[in-house]
Amino acid sequence: MTRLSPFNLPGSFLKGNIHTHSNRSDGMLTPDEVSARYRAAGYDFLSITDHFLKSFDFPITDITHLKTETFTPILGAEIHAPRTEMSDIWHLVAVGLPPDFAPTAETETGPALARRANAAGAFVGIAHPAWYQLSMDDAETLIDAAHAVEIYNHGCQVMHDKGDGAYMLDGLADKGHKLLTYACDDAHFRTPDFGGGWVMLKAADRSADAIVAALKAGDYYSTQGPTIQNVELLGDRLLVECSPASGILIAGKGYQNSYHFEAGVSRAELPMDGLDGSPWFRVIIFGQDGKRAWTNPCWR
Repeated sequence: MTRLSPFNLPGSFLKGNIHTHSNRSDGMLTPDEVSARYRAAGYDFLSITDHFLKSFDFPITDITHLKTETFTPILGAEIHAPRTEMSDIWHLVAVGLPPDFAPTAETETGPALARRANAAGAFVGIAHPAWYQLSMDDAETLIDAAHAVEIYNHGCQVMHDKGDGAYMLDGLADKGHKLLTYACDDAHFRTPDFGGGWVMLKAADRSADAIVAALKAGDYYSTQGPTIQNVELLGDRLLVECSPASGILIAGKGYQNSYHFEAGVSRAELPMDGLDGSPWFRVIIFGQDGKRAWTNPCWR
């Protein structure tokens, strides 16, 4: 029997959002107002990731003065450099940046910027790949620097119906690239883009350093609302325990899968023989309201 991370770890889950914006770049609210929204909604940590662009004076939005025993701000930014295959600037989330992270150099590429953010200690995410049609070839240039792919971006879903990044996560996994995944808001507060996607994380403590370390280790799951209490390998079956759902799916390489659909299901043992040819798998919970939760890919 093997309980998978983070369900094998002690302590309580912390709720956090690691991609959102304030009026330091193109958001509507001040950093303090953004933080107040998240604190009121019960979030334990937040990174305001304003656009790290010259037009906004390369902001790294600092809300550390709002730190309390129950709320942890983390420095971060959405970093950009030219230019992808689709002739757009790169969009990368960097959580845990130092306050003196240097502005993007004129000749710096997206992959080089991602490597610099990684070297500076940040958790680096490939942001909303579907929103700007990021190609698999482009994404593969980030493999030595990125930790994760955004599997759900609420703002991109609300505004463009392009919030799902599963195609990129799974495509990279099918090529052997071991990336994590996360859900987020990317809220700008001009539309209903708040509170639609977040991570549930277990960390050694509530410090920013511990939370960033837990992100890098994959000690979390992502959700739009459903909760996951346990995922455990039981020989040739996978035990999943969750909030009442309409279905539980295990996805693997290509079309390999296993599933259990039942109204109100909260515990199921799913056979793994349909994924014998897959070196990885991940679990998706379908809530009774249609919202989803996702584990990180598990490699075996």
